Amino acid sequence: MTNSYYPLRSLEQGNWLKLICGASFQHLPSVRNLTLAYALAGVDCIDVSADGAVIAAAQAALQVARSMQSTAQKRGYGIKQLPWLMVSLNASEDPHFRKAAFDPLACPPECPRPCEPICPAQAIVFNSLEDDFSGVLEPNCYGCGRCLPICPSQLIKTNSYVVPKEDFAPLVLSQGVDAVEIHTQVGQYTEFANLWTSVKPWVSKLKLVAISCPDGEGLIDYLWSIYKLISPLESALIWQTDGRPMSGDIGDGTTIAAVKLAQKVLAAKLPGYVQLAGGTNSYTVPKLQKLGMLGSNLKGGRICGVAYGSYARVLLSPILERLEQLQNKTNELSTVGLEQEPQLLWEAVNMAQTLVSQLKPIAC
Repeated sequence: MTNSYYPLRSLEQGNWLKLICGASFQHLPSVRNLTLAYALAGVDCIDVSADGAVIAAAQAALQVARSMQSTAQKRGYGIKQLPWLMVSLNASEDPHFRKAAFDPLACPPECPRPCEPICPAQAIVFNSLEDDFSGVLEPNCYGCGRCLPICPSQLIKTNSYVVPKEDFAPLVLSQGVDAVEIHTQVGQYTEFANLWTSVKPWVSKLKLVAISCPDGEGLIDYLWSIYKLISPLESALIWQTDGRPMSGDIGDGTTIAAVKLAQKVLAAKLPGYVQLAGGTNSYTVPKLQKLGMLGSNLKGGRICGVAYGSYARVLLSPILERLEQLQNKTNELSTVGLEQEPQLLWEAVNMAQTLVSQLKPIAC
């Protein structure tokens, strides 16, 4: 049984589950520990930033997961084979590929600093106890943008970037990347085509290509044009319906946009699989079940699975914060893995399993 068997079977059976660490999330300890916990819980794919250090952190966690696979199975967790490792690229400007930025010296002394508590990644700090730092911790920021409208003085801006096309080949060849996800938007066909020119020579080495796109006027025509451009594909193809990007931790209602967009894309009968993202949370699977959109028969109005991003990360954040506190007390380096604290590790895996088990029993 190969490493590709179970993720592919999950796609075919309609119980595929992906963890989104974040296209621009580069906090290495979090990426490593999230990858480990969710891999042991049985996810099919881990989606990370196209950054060498981030990929190395995820790969290190996957190796630990491999060594703990039998232990996890004895404990009743879902890992069968290691998940595929995916990197995210962007064809043009995209909210997933940006960082917040501001000058803390420009903040009025009387400002209540609402940006700090609203940040789900704890990327905004003032007078950090560790190094008296104020501002944005860039590795932690994943571009959700919630700080932008809430700043009373409108001092927060964003710095956007495009992943260099020439970086893709080394990621595939030297770092063992299994899949690629390309973020695009309606109206970016030329930019997508330019990126695809660089990606295409290496696609034969991948197990999966995913296209992530939010809704927009002319969406279906745009996706068909993308399909014609990238065809034929040897690998599996996923259409990721990005309903309400980076919002799954806000509340249950955010999943509705993702479901509606999935219904729209399913109706277009594009070749490939359709997978939800953008606003997915604990409400997503019950909603899909109610609508009859889950199951092993992927014909008609059924999806292949769900990707969880901000909700999945926030779900484990209390445990990872306790890990960091323990490490600070013992003066351990922040790169020490979750496996060094077995009680916290299995607590994290158990919490991750509460999310995974919503989807996995459906078609197993």
